[in-house]
Amino acid sequence: MKDKHVLITGGTGGLGLGVTPTVLAQGAALITIPYLNFHEVERLKSILTPNDFDRIQFIPSNLTDEGSVENLMKRMERLDVLIHLMGGFSMGKTHEYSFFDWKQQLDLNLNSTFLVCKHSLQKMLPNNYGRIVTVGSRGAVQPGGQLAAYCASKAGVVALTQAIADETKGTNITANVVLPSIIDTPANREAMGEENSDKWVKPESLAQVICFLASEAAKDVRGAAIPVYGNI
Repeated sequence: MKDKHVLITGGTGGLGLGVTPTVLAQGAALITIPYLNFHEVERLKSILTPNDFDRIQFIPSNLTDEGSVENLMKRMERLDVLIHLMGGFSMGKTHEYSFFDWKQQLDLNLNSTFLVCKHSLQKMLPNNYGRIVTVGSRGAVQPGGQLAAYCASKAGVVALTQAIADETKGTNITANVVLPSIIDTPANREAMGEENSDKWVKPESLAQVICFLASEAAKDVRGAAIPVYGNI
């Protein structure tokens, strides 16, 4: 990450609390973090040092709205790396699941990925450099019951990322996706209890995989879907 300008969506969320400090520790010059909830910004700041703040800019943005994404990109002088962590999760049996909730899952997981990747590529292509890392899910390749909307949207993230990898062959732009199982975040502990949390994927561990894919060391890795399943 040394001297790189990095966009981290979801950088203030549960996974972001592991990824953002890792990107800072690896020497990023500037991190841009879009946000909707300022409370989450304060939570992230509470685990960082004052010196870290000089290398982060927080920009209010709605990543499911194309105009908002365009404005976000205009405020970034340069973009070397996109780490797209933003997403959402909900459960329900297909025959009971509302169409509203279905569309919301597509918006949070797939449509946001499309919009951010589309406009990130427009900044990366003229410079012939970019690293794109998205977050799918184990459920994208091993779908489970009561998770149809989540798994379908995350499967779309995998397909989209691999399509981008194919489109950018011959350039110095790569696109890869990680497939975590359950991530050990406060929200997941609250929703599922803590009984098996020692087997879940730690945000800091997933951050190391993400940062590898975003680094020069992974310049020949394109279109990979990397399983990060912890001990489950």
